[in-house]
Amino acid sequence: MSENCTHDCSSCSSNCSSRKKEKESFLKAPHKLSSIKKVIGVVSGKGGVGKSLTTSLLAAYAQKKGYNVGIMDADITGPSIPHMFGVTDRATGSEEGIDTVLSPTGIQLMSMNLLLDEATSPVVWRGMVISGTVLQFWTDVIWKDLDLLFIDMPPGTGDVPLTVFQSIPLAGIVVVTTPQDLVKMVVEKAVNMANMMNVPVLGIVENMSYISCPDCGKKIEVFGDSKVKYVAGEYGIPAIARMPLDPEISKSADSGRIDAYETDALADVFAQIEKAEYKEA
Repeated sequence: MSENCTHDCSSCSSNCSSRKKEKESFLKAPHKLSSIKKVIGVVSGKGGVGKSLTTSLLAAYAQKKGYNVGIMDADITGPSIPHMFGVTDRATGSEEGIDTVLSPTGIQLMSMNLLLDEATSPVVWRGMVISGTVLQFWTDVIWKDLDLLFIDMPPGTGDVPLTVFQSIPLAGIVVVTTPQDLVKMVVEKAVNMANMMNVPVLGIVENMSYISCPDCGKKIEVFGDSKVKYVAGEYGIPAIARMPLDPEISKSADSGRIDAYETDALADVFAQIEKAEYKEA
């Protein structure tokens, strides 16, 4: 702290210990019975790029490597995580807190669809109520002995992403995109938001990057040249992954067996997740 400090951080640009403490004061502690070693956010600048799919594949990949894994489905109005894992049970709880629901392979899940009487019932809420629900998924849900908790966030840079960035101790984020030029701009918005909130960007996943010819195996970039390397290089993002446009992925997700889909395309991004430093609330 400077000897000339006025204690008014709003008019000061110094990056001192007091300012760091002020920035971190929004972080909330998880439920007292939770045990979570590392939290990873999965974000996108726009919808329809495969963010929930990427979250599910990363969680399944982590579990196959021996980690205890959970997924918080923070897309309150468009939850899809339970369906991908074939989970139809409703969440239960007690005075102590809300219990997660396990996928058939043991991944802990919490999603709005696990709290509704009917999965097709719409959630017609305003932004602050939605953000409050996401925060309750952190403070009121009991996450048991997790090595990794993935948070599947809604697209964009609105209320929910801001709540997660400010209130939950993210070790880093993974950004999901597709190859088109327009998406490059919205990816940059997500990356810039992470930089503003001082959260590391661990990798970029370019979904629907190509299709493989069934006869010769050649990769055909149906949406044009991949932009992911250029964006990663420009922002110093350490890892990229290119996921194919593969009908088998859709079949696995639609049948509730996304964890049965085998891929090593996410290996480099997951290596950065393993290296990410734990951040305490």
